[in-house]
Amino acid sequence: MHVLRVTGDGEVWICLYFIYMAAFSARRQLGNVGEDVACKYLTSKGFVIVERNHLKPWGEIDIVARVGDIYRFVEVKTISRENGGGGFARNMTAEDHIHPAKLQKLVRTVEIYMANLAGDFDYQIDVVTVELDTSTRRARCKLYEQVL
Repeated sequence: MHVLRVTGDGEVWICLYFIYMAAFSARRQLGNVGEDVACKYLTSKGFVIVERNHLKPWGEIDIVARVGDIYRFVEVKTISRENGGGGFARNMTAEDHIHPAKLQKLVRTVEIYMANLAGDFDYQIDVVTVELDTSTRRARCKLYEQVL
């Protein structure tokens, strides 16, 4: 009896875990596509991509780029209308997913990144929003410069 109860709980946990991982994986895939699109968009605007997904324990920088001698640290926010769900989520924009706490964490990560560079460079923090329409395979990007 006890073993069946533990197994039942385990099965529920395993099912919830796989549902969570599938949702996480889909969200990560959407983010990866958005970052690919954002890199192409930024390159078309004269940015040189230096690094992607600069990940440290204290934070992540989606895209590190340069325009001339200025480092540009870019946060990418992606939304897909097909994955947006109904109701309230359908009315949200990529801009709605830009949170001050995330940007503050980004600032700390950028400051540490800049401190580790040899040389004295100017930098700024930008945001690119990407709205994907997978049915037409089109994306709309918008660059917000010097958000902080």
